[in-house]
Amino acid sequence: MKITVVGAGAIGGWLAARLALAGEQVSVLARGATLARIAAQGIELHSGGERHRVRVNAAAEAAALGPQDLVFACVKAPALPALAPALRRLMHDDTLLLSAANGLPWWYFLPPGVACQGLSLRGVDPLRALEQAIPLPQVLGLSVFAACHCPQPGVVVHGAGSRLVLGEPAGGRSARALALADRLRGAGFAAELSTDIRRDIWVKLLGNACFNPVSLLTGAASDDMIDDPKLYGLFMRMMEEAIGVGGRLGLVLDVESAQRIAQSRQLGHIKTSMLQDLEAGRTVEIEAILGALVECAAAVAMPVPTLDAVLGLARQRARTAGLLQP
Repeated sequence: MKITVVGAGAIGGWLAARLALAGEQVSVLARGATLARIAAQGIELHSGGERHRVRVNAAAEAAALGPQDLVFACVKAPALPALAPALRRLMHDDTLLLSAANGLPWWYFLPPGVACQGLSLRGVDPLRALEQAIPLPQVLGLSVFAACHCPQPGVVVHGAGSRLVLGEPAGGRSARALALADRLRGAGFAAELSTDIRRDIWVKLLGNACFNPVSLLTGAASDDMIDDPKLYGLFMRMMEEAIGVGGRLGLVLDVESAQRIAQSRQLGHIKTSMLQDLEAGRTVEIEAILGALVECAAAVAMPVPTLDAVLGLARQRARTAGLLQP
């Protein structure tokens, strides 16, 4: 397969390096210092106590790569709509595209028969650029559970986790999703097929919508926040509201707030992606993560006072830092 990873940051660089190490034909679409470093030296991956220098094809423009068989979109959610034309240029009629961005994806309410079908999330795809450019039949859902960071461009440190959950946007099983899961397992990922990827994305959102914006406000790692009794109580209230919204959307969420928090606590001393972005001076993903959740609450007419309050505070923190999504 011809595989391209769009965005060679922490998650994108990790995916690209692992796939290339497994013998796949991998290209990356990158820019600036990351592109220069990868083009000259490859991706430097630190994982499991080992250091790898992995050569991949690197380009700044989609036209230089041409149509691909598999595309992973690994840029931050605020940057994704502007890349819609480039993503389209990387696709032929049978290309599969998976987005690794945090939060709710642009296609979440596009499958037929879902609650609030056709709902357009302003914080995710404000002009419907992704919806118009990417045919839904060529999309697979993806949820990534891995802790990675980039200490410098082109260098990726993989700390923990290698779970990739993928599935059809409309649910169920498909031969193509099964085949891709098998291929990813062959590259060393803990890949699994989901028959309800929308539900699994929402379960991940429960953690991101709580820990990310509060870490933006506090500057604290996830374990330190969870171990604070006041913040633990805040997370419980936020998750209860988020679970309630999911229930009104028809999602079967057989998860309790305390259980979900405990899962995150097991990861140890982890800086959230939003805190990493704040420290690096990058636009933060408030809208795709928490803003989109509050949009969903409005669509099902459910009051979410705790989520609303944290969203307002987080937006103001990002605005003060000059990192609020335009």
